[in-house]
Amino acid sequence: MSREMALQTYRHLLRSTRIAFQGDMGTLLAARHEARKNFENGRNLAVGSEEMSKQITHAEEVAKFLKENVVQGQAMDAEGNYKLRIHEYTERGNNEDIKKSKGKTLAGTKCCSS
Repeated sequence: MSREMALQTYRHLLRSTRIAFQGDMGTLLAARHEARKNFENGRNLAVGSEEMSKQITHAEEVAKFLKENVVQGQAMDAEGNYKLRIHEYTERGNNEDIKKSKGKTLAGTKCCSS
């Protein structure tokens, strides 16, 4: 993997933080700071090395997770109701996996009535 690939991954990670933490400046800045710190730590890795490839793959996975699986919630009242910010990139499932396993979890116990 090349430095250009690392730079492209870094930009992708920053875009994903912007999508995931839109409107929450404190969390957005903290996420960007953490991304910057991790990329700075890997700056001296040899181009094309296995470690560099692992770091880039990990960063891509983090970016995908942030973009598709992180949902922000804001408390609406004292009763515990929240408003969720679900955006166009949020992964939405259809529960087919649960239906196929007839309500069993990976441990084999029931997770819900089926």
